[in-house]
Amino acid sequence: MAGHSHFANIAVHKAKVDAKRGKLWSKLSRYIIVAARNGGGDPVTNLKLRYAIDKAREVSMPKDNIERAIKRGTGELAGDVMEELTYEGFGPGGCAVLVDVLTDNRNRTSGEVRKILERAGGKLGSAGNVAFLFDRKGQFLVPAGEHDEDTLMSIALDAGAEDVRAVEGGFEVFCDPTEFTLVKEGLEKAGVKTAESHVAQVPKMPKEVDLETGRKIVRMVDALDDHDDVQQVFTDADLTTEMMEG
Repeated sequence: MAGHSHFANIAVHKAKVDAKRGKLWSKLSRYIIVAARNGGGDPVTNLKLRYAIDKAREVSMPKDNIERAIKRGTGELAGDVMEELTYEGFGPGGCAVLVDVLTDNRNRTSGEVRKILERAGGKLGSAGNVAFLFDRKGQFLVPAGEHDEDTLMSIALDAGAEDVRAVEGGFEVFCDPTEFTLVKEGLEKAGVKTAESHVAQVPKMPKEVDLETGRKIVRMVDALDDHDDVQQVFTDADLTTEMMEG
């Protein structure tokens, strides 16, 4: 999610994630399964799998769970066939919404995502409705204090990043999604600490919303996040810390 105070928003979001870690492990297991199924079980050659494993380790997912998910993906263990989909729609205030899901039942999931959006005052759209409002990017949030913008820019560009932007609380580093792992390794080698790193749908033009609308959008995103099949939710609404905590 976009927001004025990126780092405060991360703190609020992480607190919510920690409160439902078991559900997050389940979602990451699915992500690992699909990554292994599509690209093989070796994270050295399968960058999507490597990304999934890194995200699982960040939330202390047990090694046995990770290995079991890889084996299910490669067919060594039996499991349901998961389908990777992105739903497009609109939320409160007409904000654009992208919902990444992994599901074993497309009809069930689309119906349930539709209900969540409609309950929030939004609606499910069709393919192409809002995707053009976003760019898929690798995104790293670097806290202020350890590096000035020029130094970070030099390190990030050398690592393969495309851009560095100053935001409240620090900097955002962007890269092509296919370069995510290389950029992450380059930042780590240079001693750059990140508050968050992920592949995200970044809004081209974040949309300003009032406090009440922002809080409705946050409640909608939380409801979508809580769905077992939903992996990630993105909106073009520019959300403030006050909206996130309301």
